[in-house]
Amino acid sequence: MRIGIIQGTTQVSKNELLHNTVVKAVEKKGYDVFNFGVYPNEKQSYSYTEIAFLTALLINSKAIDFVITGCSSGQGMNLACNTLPGLLSGFIQNPQDAYLFGRINDGNVASLSLGLGFGWLGELNLEYTLEKLFDGEFGIGYPADVAERKVRETHRVKEFNKMSKISMIELMKNMDRDFIDKIMTKKNVIHYIIENSNEVELVDYLIKEIS
Repeated sequence: MRIGIIQGTTQVSKNELLHNTVVKAVEKKGYDVFNFGVYPNEKQSYSYTEIAFLTALLINSKAIDFVITGCSSGQGMNLACNTLPGLLSGFIQNPQDAYLFGRINDGNVASLSLGLGFGWLGELNLEYTLEKLFDGEFGIGYPADVAERKVRETHRVKEFNKMSKISMIELMKNMDRDFIDKIMTKKNVIHYIIENSNEVELVDYLIKEIS
């Protein structure tokens, strides 16, 4: 699994902690972790809607399999992600949320509250939450006696998601120019996708956008 980390500028101070905690949570599983920021030294700032859009590009390009993200509350990022093509985001507050989301919902984005409630022992809750997120195989259903039904319902949700949304390219063509220009300034994400994605049509579109 290739895991991407990207969070809004409002929580830039949590980037290193988020990266280090994800690496620790998956170190025994052999997953690859890529940190896309937003980094403390970046001059450009990015809102949660812009980060959600960049998350959609990472997932739809298939250059990344799962994204760990967040904003001050985690709610806005979660809502924004779930409006976008190909994204199934969960609002993850604690280890129980994380475990159930991974086993039952089999989504591809975890949105964390990186500001609200992140007080005393916040780092420990983050560590335990990410451990339980990756504790076992995704999408196997839970609990065992109703796992088959849970898996069936999850597949239906994914069908809803696919049928009710347009493609990323269609979406980008319909977005206002200023927004897309801002998205293209996150060069480490765009260049990573171009270099690592096999989604030729999307890659060609991004190349045209930055040329």
